[in-house]
Amino acid sequence: MIRALHRWPGLLALVLVTILSLSGAALSIFPAAESAAAPQAQAGLTVAALADRIQAVYPGVEQIRRSPSGRITAYWFDAGAPGAAVIDPATGQGVASADPNQIERWLTGLHRSLFLGDGGRLAMAAGAAAILVLSLSGAALVARRAGGWRRWFAPLRGPVAGRLHVEIARIAVVGLALSSTTALWMTASTFNLLPDGGAPPAVPTIVSGQMGVALDQMPTLQQTPLAELRELSFPYPGDATDVFTLRTDRGTGYLDQGDGALLAWVELTGWERASETIYMLHTGQGAAALGVVLGFTALGVPAMGATGLLVWLAGRRGRPRIRGNQPAGRAETILLVGSEGGSTWGFAATLHAALTKAGHSVHVGPMSGFAPERYANARRIILLAATYGDGAAPASAKGFVDRLNALEPVPDIALAVLGFGDRSFPAYCAFAGAVVQAAQAKGWHALLPLDTVDRQSPQDFARWGRALGEVLGMALDLSHQPVLPAIDRLTLVSRRDYGAEVQAPTAILRFALPRVSLWQRLRGAGFVRFQAGDLIGIVPEGSAIPRLYSLASGRHDGFIEIVVKKHPGGLCSGQLTALEPGDTVSAFLRRNPGFRPGRSRAPLILIGAGTGIGPLTGFVRGNARRRPVHLFFGMRHPASDFFYGDDFPIWQREGRLARLVTAVSRGAQPHYVQDALRGEAAQVLEHVRNGARIMVCGGRDMAAGVAEALTEILAPAGLTPAILKAEGRYVEDVY
Repeated sequence: MIRALHRWPGLLALVLVTILSLSGAALSIFPAAESAAAPQAQAGLTVAALADRIQAVYPGVEQIRRSPSGRITAYWFDAGAPGAAVIDPATGQGVASADPNQIERWLTGLHRSLFLGDGGRLAMAAGAAAILVLSLSGAALVARRAGGWRRWFAPLRGPVAGRLHVEIARIAVVGLALSSTTALWMTASTFNLLPDGGAPPAVPTIVSGQMGVALDQMPTLQQTPLAELRELSFPYPGDATDVFTLRTDRGTGYLDQGDGALLAWVELTGWERASETIYMLHTGQGAAALGVVLGFTALGVPAMGATGLLVWLAGRRGRPRIRGNQPAGRAETILLVGSEGGSTWGFAATLHAALTKAGHSVHVGPMSGFAPERYANARRIILLAATYGDGAAPASAKGFVDRLNALEPVPDIALAVLGFGDRSFPAYCAFAGAVVQAAQAKGWHALLPLDTVDRQSPQDFARWGRALGEVLGMALDLSHQPVLPAIDRLTLVSRRDYGAEVQAPTAILRFALPRVSLWQRLRGAGFVRFQAGDLIGIVPEGSAIPRLYSLASGRHDGFIEIVVKKHPGGLCSGQLTALEPGDTVSAFLRRNPGFRPGRSRAPLILIGAGTGIGPLTGFVRGNARRRPVHLFFGMRHPASDFFYGDDFPIWQREGRLARLVTAVSRGAQPHYVQDALRGEAAQVLEHVRNGARIMVCGGRDMAAGVAEALTEILAPAGLTPAILKAEGRYVEDVY
């Protein structure tokens, strides 16, 4: 609900709010410029002294005004001709023209009404309302993404456009909410939708009938500091019944022109003071610094509009069109999707096509549209559910669990749930698990047990499809080909070879950085930014299915590096290990934010074996802050596969690597990396007690052995790998 409330006002009102914000930002400069340019009065100057000075220079003065910036303007008649000037309060002399700034006037007309009168004012009020809705809903979304209001400025992950959108919102949201709220107040006041302020004092009917009192002898003017003046209007020349009208920050009064007596006075009401404060907050008149700050935050609107549009377009591209989608009321199979970035919709399209080909009628829709009363002919409901953040519902599944909990009774339709996630995250497929728990609590009959797909694996999806086919009594072949991101051509610049002696050819391949366009930089697409531990997808010749490899380098290293072992019969590994410098491959980047060392200065324990050492060496190479890093490296034999053996001494001398512990499995006494951990048990436990983060990379069997060894090592401290995972201090990247 909050996402929809944030998305559609932003998209529909993008042009309007952009005009509103840019014109407002430009107008915010004028109060500060006026304050800087206008001569300012000395402290302690009274209205009486100023009026006397101006009248001495301009005997026909009719009115004196002081703007919130401190600028004094006088208006007079001289020989029947009107005149006006900006006044130097020290002398009473005019120093600049009082003609309004034409650019400011034009911008004001644009900002208030688009030059369209009342209709334009209403349109701009709608724009202000849209900004307010966007500000409030955006603040809620930022807090949810950051993990709560207290983590408002927590580091972000994800594509550049999305991160930039949130970073701008963090800074601008308060100013935008203030500007839009005050704009709506002022519009309501313009259309008399708010209570009237106080009435001016009644014009006195009894006056002295005299004229010509000296201005500097009038008690009220003597007691009024110039800083409080708003306007002093003089009596009409020759009319003894007319009076001086004085408006100040405190109220409005009338003064006798014969003896200077105060004839009537009305204080400003609380409502008037509130309205004037709102005017000051919105325009910056009287608070130039605040105006500049609010103008700066207004510039965030077009920036957030552009980045928000990019985020929306990226989501639209990730959701494929599904041909032959049946109405929910006629479908036998209801397929509901919970997706954040759009990739899960691709799996839904594959499943829809396979079931449709087998003669089933299938309806595909978002989990947020769950409405069992519409499923008149449904025999099964299948949920494809991704997870957002730390176990939250993704964008297209908002409100699903609440609707499920409110069902009475649950539909007599079998339910299957397939979760999508990344095992390196502690909350792997947590939302799918929450859905299953809620369904079980309601007594909903399960078509299949909960199953999961790790990192969009086509193999995991095909395996689940075979299980679904068995339940349905049919052969169900789900051959899913993910929609690949934009492909770059990478050129190999160097290679280092290992493993030939043990019949396990392995190479460290280094590629040049591809060129990136300005559009890619704005979208954060391609290889604009990446870190060690991210994934690179290689699309081998003769196949449309990419193979993923962990990166051993970051963008700041100036190259792209991976460690590849040639597998017997392996199409991609065979092509990669056959590359020579100058050859190219097709590749794309997939970020892996769950496998990062973090910014802490606590010890870092890296554990890897074989090619799993690749991203770990990338962390070591990027350790410019000299964080204490302890690397446990398992290999077959140091003479054949001691990857990066020449680099480790250099990194140790530079302080990037505190300690290296190796384990050789093919020596006289086989020694595995988990054995090396047990040999360093006391040191490992001490590091963990000091807040260490543990990162494991390699095969699943190795990772299982490491977890078992760490369970033994951590037991004296009452800790387990599971506890550390829940704390975000134990992460794995296994294959």
